[in-house]
Amino acid sequence: MKSLLERLRVRRLATTFTILTTLTAGILIGSVVSHGVRGQEAKVDSSDATPLKVPSPRDLSTDFTKIAKEVGPAVVNINTETLPKEQQQGRRRGGAGTQRFRQMPQNPDNGNGDDDDDQDQGQGQGQGQGGMQDFFNRFFGMGPDQGQPDDQAHAALGSGFIVDPKGYIVTNNHVVDKADRIYVKLASDPDGNGPGHPAKVVGVDKATDLAVIKIDADRPLPTVKLGNSESSQVGDWVVAIGSPFSLNQTVTAGIVSAKNRTIEGGPRGQFQHFIQTDAAINPGNSGGPLVNMAGEVVGVNTAIFTQSAGYQGIGFAMPANTVVDVYNALVSPAHKVVRGSIGITFQPTVSSAVQRVYGAKSGVIIRGVTAGMPADKAGLKPGDIITSIDGRSIKDGDDLVNDISGRKPGSTVQLGYLRDGKQSTATVSIIDRTKMEEAQGSGNDEEQNAPGNGTDASQSKLGITVADLPSNAPSALHGVLIQGVKAGSFADEIGLSGLEGYVITSVNKQPVHNKADYNAIISGLKSGSDVVFNVVDPQRPRDGGTLLGGTLP
Repeated sequence: MKSLLERLRVRRLATTFTILTTLTAGILIGSVVSHGVRGQEAKVDSSDATPLKVPSPRDLSTDFTKIAKEVGPAVVNINTETLPKEQQQGRRRGGAGTQRFRQMPQNPDNGNGDDDDDQDQGQGQGQGQGGMQDFFNRFFGMGPDQGQPDDQAHAALGSGFIVDPKGYIVTNNHVVDKADRIYVKLASDPDGNGPGHPAKVVGVDKATDLAVIKIDADRPLPTVKLGNSESSQVGDWVVAIGSPFSLNQTVTAGIVSAKNRTIEGGPRGQFQHFIQTDAAINPGNSGGPLVNMAGEVVGVNTAIFTQSAGYQGIGFAMPANTVVDVYNALVSPAHKVVRGSIGITFQPTVSSAVQRVYGAKSGVIIRGVTAGMPADKAGLKPGDIITSIDGRSIKDGDDLVNDISGRKPGSTVQLGYLRDGKQSTATVSIIDRTKMEEAQGSGNDEEQNAPGNGTDASQSKLGITVADLPSNAPSALHGVLIQGVKAGSFADEIGLSGLEGYVITSVNKQPVHNKADYNAIISGLKSGSDVVFNVVDPQRPRDGGTLLGGTLP
């Protein structure tokens, strides 16, 4: 019996082993078969496919293609470098004749050293004050305006175009402004071949934001053809060529969207009337050409209107006719643009109500007359309405500016004007506009500002804003009150920062009793002049003054 049970147990184990072996073998066979089936399904016969071929080149040239090939070789990339402030100051102080008188501690900037541009009323510009300026951006690309620290070298980029085979190049002033090093890359230069050709500034005109630079050329360079911007019409096709974001030889196309455009919140200056275009232009395009369908340059790309610091379909170019006049003046022996002035501020347009009441069909209302200037000497007064120039009726302020600024200093002009409804005439001399600006104590001109809206004459030269003493100042104290000092300016360098509220009692030993005295002295200072201020603490006038000074760069 026991033997029978053992035989049955052995048979059961053998049967179980046989079943497991059979199942394992089946699983393995199924896997192999399944794998083979998938392999057969993935293999496709593609012997009937026709190979692709690169077609023969086709000539699809358009006017845009021809313009790019014709103008492109004369368009250049401009890159600049501005050294850290410390290096600039050290170099300036180390120059011949440079002196520094600093006898009181320089306090940190308390926020009163505002930039002069913040106070400019010329075209409604207010850097850092919000408004339209928040949407208006110059094409500095990677310039100082991008928030780079003052202790680092600032790199900026832009474009330009060659107008003379000897190496003369037109660009924007803001591309090269304050740059210590300027390099130009030609379209024919190989990539990676250094920063480019060193360039020198021939001359700049801030009123139009134009500049002329030059590189040494060992061969005649390709040039652009200049066109007559007056012939451009709204709706005309135009092409912009430049180096947006350092992408050299970038070509975009659009149309002329408007002409004679003055930008509220944009660049200041009565001479900045732009061609508006929707050709795509971006940071780095500044200074590049705007070209018509005849391959002629009709403008210099200068600015964009944007909410994102990039292209939004609105760009502005300085008209070529203005460029020609400015260029010819900048390459002349004087290397500057001389414009005429008569010494007034005015209201640019006359309302219909004024026309009816005063009987003026058109003209310009005088808002202020600068003392001692030609208009003052000729007897013109605030409230007079200038109606004609040499017998020709004038339309508005732009008409007046264009006529007067184009006349040579020393010449005279016959002005017709209305006063209390009566027509009169006056013979007025023309003076150099810069002399008027210095005497007026303003960075702006008579065609832009009302009296008193300008900034101190010292702002552009020295970087300091002053004001007359308040009426409750001690009777024994005379001079002008320091209101603000611009960071990095000459006044900042000689130690006037942090002294807002102190009083300047003399400049170069000449007593200062009021702002007029101060402006008269400052207007006579030139590059290389020694300037020494006597600065007094108004709370301790009996302690005497402190001398702070240096040499104007």
